[in-house]
Amino acid sequence: MVNYTNRVMTAIESAMGHEIAWPDCQERAVNSAHFAALGFPGCIGLVICDQNKRVIYFFAGPHGSCHDLTCLRRSSLWGRLGFAQLFDNGQYLLGDSGYIPLDRLVCSYKRTGDDMDKVDFNTCIAHTRVGNEHCIGILKTRWHSLKEIRTQLRNPAENAYVIRWIRCCFILHNFLIWRSDEWSEDDHPIELETADDLGPPP
Repeated sequence: MVNYTNRVMTAIESAMGHEIAWPDCQERAVNSAHFAALGFPGCIGLVICDQNKRVIYFFAGPHGSCHDLTCLRRSSLWGRLGFAQLFDNGQYLLGDSGYIPLDRLVCSYKRTGDDMDKVDFNTCIAHTRVGNEHCIGILKTRWHSLKEIRTQLRNPAENAYVIRWIRCCFILHNFLIWRSDEWSEDDHPIELETADDLGPPP
């Protein structure tokens, strides 16, 4: 079973690995216009996805309890946030309060107190970031294996296997968006499964 799964993942990565890609200049302009209408002119995405819920970047590896900022610092994106080829002038990403504000990363305030401007700003970011939450929800609904990957991580090879598994789910997710395959969390509610009901991943 593992050999078949590895072969399928290799085929997906070889044939469709380009499906996860940073937006080019034209795509960034379209993304930026979408987010400008939501009150964030210049924003080109939401940390991992664009306005179409297409994954443009992901980083996996650290334990689930790892802080958002620690994950960002360990990612290849951390050292490239200022690169001109990733952003045009005035473009940036949105993040929640788990991150720190940077030139290319606008985050919600950690503490707003009684400052209504900060409260309003955080509310605006929260409304805009709903797309990010929907993207993750659709991924987990479409690929049930992402809800609870039943693989023990006893060594680096098993960790790499799980990361490939996640990447393949993201690749297929993007491919189906490109093919205009409509999918809604509401249309396809997740049903609880027992271990016996689960087929091979993903």
